[in-house]
Amino acid sequence: MKIYTKTGDKGTTGLFGGPRVSKSDRRIVAYGTVDELNAVIGLVRSHLNEQTCRSIDLAFAEIQGMLLTLGADLATPADARVEVPRIGQGNIDLLESRIDILESDLPELTRFILPGGTRAASFIHLARTICRRAERLVVGLHEKEAVGEFAIPFLNRLSDYLFVAARWTNHAEGVEDQTWSAE
Repeated sequence: MKIYTKTGDKGTTGLFGGPRVSKSDRRIVAYGTVDELNAVIGLVRSHLNEQTCRSIDLAFAEIQGMLLTLGADLATPADARVEVPRIGQGNIDLLESRIDILESDLPELTRFILPGGTRAASFIHLARTICRRAERLVVGLHEKEAVGEFAIPFLNRLSDYLFVAARWTNHAEGVEDQTWSAE
């Protein structure tokens, strides 16, 4: 099977179990942004220190799988006649437990921090901003048509996880977060 089908050459693509839609359709833009987020998490993983960040790398690998599930969820209209895996409460619970574990290693946050630090942490902050954009796009999609009930809370919690993961990565590497000063 060839990678190119030429079916999208006129600017349309097919949804799972649904119609062909414009590649600029809200649904396509939303799951395309989730795909972008997944790619940046792959970039993050390539910059993690293997000795100090092994556990977080494994968590990111699992999150990449969850993002593929979310992409399938978003690519499948609610009324489609096909079954696809969908993001569920268990995915959100897992993120929350991981946030709690990472936060237990960190000093209390008392000021806003600037995105940055190690290369890996900087890329995690970039992933967080893409995650927030994906969340906004999924909210906009949800305002027009049904999406999986856990898609928005999952993205919200994932952005929280990414924030804490960036802080944890800096901490694991002995790099202090830079705090913001309004002066």
